[in-house]
Amino acid sequence: MKKHLLSRALAFAALTIGSVTGAHAEGTTPTIVLVHGAWADGSSWNKVIPLLQAKGYKVLAVQNPLTSLAADVAATRQVLESATAPVVLVGHSWAGTVITEAGNDPKVAALVYVAAFANKDGQAAGELVNAYPKTPALGTIRDDGHGFLYQTEQGVIENFAPDLPRAEARTMAVTQGALAASTFGDKVTHAAWKNHPTWYIVSANDRVINPQLERDAAKQMNAKTTVLESSHVSLLSHPRDVAKVIEEAAESVAAGK
Repeated sequence: MKKHLLSRALAFAALTIGSVTGAHAEGTTPTIVLVHGAWADGSSWNKVIPLLQAKGYKVLAVQNPLTSLAADVAATRQVLESATAPVVLVGHSWAGTVITEAGNDPKVAALVYVAAFANKDGQAAGELVNAYPKTPALGTIRDDGHGFLYQTEQGVIENFAPDLPRAEARTMAVTQGALAASTFGDKVTHAAWKNHPTWYIVSANDRVINPQLERDAAKQMNAKTTVLESSHVSLLSHPRDVAKVIEEAAESVAAGK
């Protein structure tokens, strides 16, 4: 009799603990991990980060070496290791390719693309670029002589960030991270957006990635889409709008949707 009562008590305790754990998991505030793109660095998120922190989110930023897709995915996974699940993984520009691969990490619950590539399985970013009319920024790319590509100062001012104050754009030109030319041939193995809810921010006035590419990517993923009248760097010219979309994704994850 005592054994029977003890078994029932233990079973009840296990069910109770399980239900509490489940409720806690569903209501957990997500960690937001931000991944920068080419011709930028982690500081490109500097206007978005304080807005997210003010809402109580833990925010982590990746510093990509920009030497290859594998290296950038490794840098992202390193940050994910120290992140508390669930994670909303956000990628700008080239980092769309990065989060499409790195987003397969089990901690990731949602993906947010900001004027970014969203590759299919076995697809490289270069294939996406070549499938659309060339944008002005492709004409202001320069090779450093060692296989790395960067934007000229004029390219940053006129094409990369034309809706930022000139002084701010000039600073970005100095702090930009050069992208290894070989990355445009690096292919995604398995697209994480197939298994996660996605959000997409289209930059309607983008002079780096073709805006139609962005619209098509969002449609392909069935992403919740926001269109901003912005240059490529909406995270700097429209930080509140970008933060709002990231918050929507985080709120959806927290609600278990």
